[in-house]
Amino acid sequence: MKNFVVKTLANAGALAVAIWLVDKITLTGTSTGKKAWTLILVALVFGLVNFLVKPVVKLLTFPLFILTLGLITLVVNALMLLLTSWLADKLDLSFHVDGFWTAVLGGLIISVVSWALNVVLPDGD
Repeated sequence: MKNFVVKTLANAGALAVAIWLVDKITLTGTSTGKKAWTLILVALVFGLVNFLVKPVVKLLTFPLFILTLGLITLVVNALMLLLTSWLADKLDLSFHVDGFWTAVLGGLIISVVSWALNVVLPDGD
């Protein structure tokens, strides 16, 4: 359970950095508390998408991973971020990613920040 909380907080932190750095990734709310709650919920959706959908997409695109020497990962991460944005819209969460190239940049930022936070934060053991 502790590992789940740490990973969710790392995702929330990485999403917050992407929102802060990229103008076309938006999170709106009436107060700071509402924004923080929305960010946590979006981090949970993002973690769920990465847990359930991303492995299937990676398996189906495995030849492209080999052909592009792994650079297709940027596209897969962007698609997961766009899917998270779409699901957030369906769940009435105020999170939006505007366009594919914005998602590529946001996915890159989220990957780097999430990796750094997972190195710094303790794991579940």
